[in-house]
Amino acid sequence: MKSIKSNAIIAMIHLFFSVAVFGQKSTKTETNKGFAVLELFTSEGCNSCPPADELMGKIQMEYKDQEVYVIAYHVDYWDHQGWKDIFSKAEYTKRQYDYANWFSLPNVYTPQVIINGKQEFVASNETVVRNAIKKILLKPSVANLDLNATVSSKKLTVNYTVNSNQKNSNLILTVIQKNAKNAVKRGENANKILSHFQIVRHLHTIKLVKNATDKTTISLPDNFNTKDFEVIGFVQNTNTGAIEAVSKIIF
Repeated sequence: MKSIKSNAIIAMIHLFFSVAVFGQKSTKTETNKGFAVLELFTSEGCNSCPPADELMGKIQMEYKDQEVYVIAYHVDYWDHQGWKDIFSKAEYTKRQYDYANWFSLPNVYTPQVIINGKQEFVASNETVVRNAIKKILLKPSVANLDLNATVSSKKLTVNYTVNSNQKNSNLILTVIQKNAKNAVKRGENANKILSHFQIVRHLHTIKLVKNATDKTTISLPDNFNTKDFEVIGFVQNTNTGAIEAVSKIIF
C-alpha cells in the first residue's frame, strides 16, 4: 500500500477508496417486519429445473430492494443420470431431506422451493410462488439478526448478533454466487446453456443460544470476489424448520 501524507483531504480520499474496495453493508430483519426467504432446490440434470431457475432470477431482480431473499441449492442426486452438476453438493441434498422430515414428505424432488421454512411448492409454478411471497411478507418476524463481515485473503470473518426469544435455533450462513451460466453437454438438458441465480457455494451452520453475539470464520470459494458474491444469513428453528430472521451482507 502506498504511504499516505498527514493531510486531511488525502486521508478522506484514502478512506473513501478503502470502503469502496473492502467495505460491506448489511441489511437486517427488524422485529414485526415481514420477509421471504426462498430456498430453491434444483439441478442441471433435471429438465424441469431451468424454468424454476429463471423464475427465481426474475423474482430476485424484481424484489431486489425488498425483504425477499433467493437462495439456490444444487442437489447431487441427479448427478448419476448422465450429467454432474458443477455446483452440486451432498450437504445441499441433506438440507432438502431435512425439510422433507420437517414437513413429513415421503420424498424429495426438483424443482422445489421452500418459503421461510414453512411452506413448499413446485418452484416453477409462478402464480403460486408469487402469491405465497405476497402473503408471507405480511407476517411479522420473531427475531432480529445483524451481520457484518471482513474479507482477508480467502477467509470471511462474520460478526453476528441475534436477538431472539426462541430456543433450539441455528444460524445458517450461505455464501452466494449471484449468477452463472454453464453449457450442459449430457443428460436431460444436453446441449443447453443454463442460467443460474443466487447459487449457494458454501453453507455454514452455527448452533445458537438466544441473544447471541459472536463471530465465525468461513473459507471462501476460489473464484470469490466482492462484486459477484454476497452472504445471506438466517436464523432457523431446528424443531420446525421455520426461519425467524434474515440478513444479507453486500460487499
